[in-house]
Amino acid sequence: MTVSPTPTATGDATAVASATTALVAAREYLRRARDITLKAVSEGAKVDSARVETEQRRLHGLAWTATAVESMEQLLAWHSRIAAHGASDAGESLVVCIGFGEYLAQILGGLPMSQNELVRPADLNAGEAADLLRAHPAVRDLLEHGNTAHNRAALARRMAEGWFPNESLGEDTLDSIRAQIRRFTHERIAPNAHAWHLQDALIPDEIVAEMAELGVFGVCISPEYGGLGLSKLAMCVVSEELSRGWIAAGSLGTRSEIAAELIGANGTPEQRNRWLPGIAAGKILPTAVFTEPAQGSDLGSLTTRARRLADGTWRVDGAKTWITHASRSDLMTVLVRTDPGTPGYGGLSMLLAPKARGTATAAFPDPGLSGSEIGVLGYRGMREYVLSFDEFAVPADGLLGAQTGSGFRQLMKSFEGARIQTAARAVGVARKALDLGLSYALERRQFAKPLIAFPRISDKLALMVVETIIARELSYFAARAKDAGTRCDIEAGMAKLLAARVAWSNADAAVQIHGGNGYSLEYEISRVLCDARILNIFEGAAEIQANVVGRGLLSRSRIE
Repeated sequence: MTVSPTPTATGDATAVASATTALVAAREYLRRARDITLKAVSEGAKVDSARVETEQRRLHGLAWTATAVESMEQLLAWHSRIAAHGASDAGESLVVCIGFGEYLAQILGGLPMSQNELVRPADLNAGEAADLLRAHPAVRDLLEHGNTAHNRAALARRMAEGWFPNESLGEDTLDSIRAQIRRFTHERIAPNAHAWHLQDALIPDEIVAEMAELGVFGVCISPEYGGLGLSKLAMCVVSEELSRGWIAAGSLGTRSEIAAELIGANGTPEQRNRWLPGIAAGKILPTAVFTEPAQGSDLGSLTTRARRLADGTWRVDGAKTWITHASRSDLMTVLVRTDPGTPGYGGLSMLLAPKARGTATAAFPDPGLSGSEIGVLGYRGMREYVLSFDEFAVPADGLLGAQTGSGFRQLMKSFEGARIQTAARAVGVARKALDLGLSYALERRQFAKPLIAFPRISDKLALMVVETIIARELSYFAARAKDAGTRCDIEAGMAKLLAARVAWSNADAAVQIHGGNGYSLEYEISRVLCDARILNIFEGAAEIQANVVGRGLLSRSRIE
């Protein structure tokens, strides 16, 4: 099944057929690994929490294995979709061959959960199942002939000639949205992003206004409230293209996405009418206020308290940290403890807290609210803050949904969308790293040749483009699941897990391609590296995502 630089149609069909058959074998391996893991963490017929914690590495390894298998399935689905429209060529088949060859090799030989943590079949006690997978004829064929030096060089040659794998979603509306946002990003964001980053400047107000005119802040908000009423898939496309220019541009929409989903799904009619039109129009910039200095991801232990006064208004006391875009925002969605007598999640509520927008001389002009900026390596443009609340006043109608004790549940419902959007941002960052690495490899000459002529450089670029496509399709898969109205915490977790890893690996590889220049602040890739690193941490760190995916897999009756 070795793929030549210009394979025949028959060769393409053979490659896809092998991948299809290998995918079935990989799913069977995953099923066996899942059953073995389930047995290891169960006490009788129930999953035992203590065993889950003890076996964390095994559980997270299962999550990463499932993510790799789903990634191959979505890569194959992408190829099938574009082939059905007659838009695929030999280049897309190369992507499939390299992707399957690499991910099968990772599953069997060492799947990276981080830079120094590899999960192998032995970690899952799945050695026998791995032997069966390795012996499968289609798997053996892809291991030997998929991710080869020959195929990587052929793919790199195509990229050097200006080719890129098909990006069409097969829907005119979505493809038009991509083209429009890409054009805006190319003209208004990309030329200025590095200067804004180096100056640690806020995204200029005029850029925010232009994004609002494009509908960026109301992509998924119902037209009833002035939004575009589009899908989460459309939101992915918008976020991806903006983040390709600068992650801050893509991330500005995340603030609105989180707030709009919280209010749209849980707010009273009055709350929806009051807040959603302004958010959709970009006139109200929201910020998410959840994390506390001592709790981090342990939201059930947060201590920021809100008490209700006789007139129905609320007073908030406590501290929050890592609050993005806090000064320039107009609305805070604040997770607080309204019932101190109820421990854990049950005593938490969500408040919609309006605030005055900060200025250059007064970052937090409201009484009872103060903040200090956190200096950061990257992810600039909005700024991060520690906030302190001291009898901060929230109006009587500020309790989301007019329900106490529902804050955590309300938040968890919105996390799926936020994590899908974060995966899309990571895809945009990964693509930017690929753009910069490829451009430099074509322009820079060493020993009388362009860098891309050297196999170790072209190898990096080939894997970068393959993994960018995989991460993109996995994020789209999660978005489609969300659009279908089904619970998709597993799919969203998988998308964020993989896309964040790909963004970081692409950025790191692109810095290496740049050599010493990659370490210079003058070059854009230095910014992209800093921006990429945060993606594995916020909106749920990689370890949290792996836990969500792993526990979700154990709760399913079977793996399809």
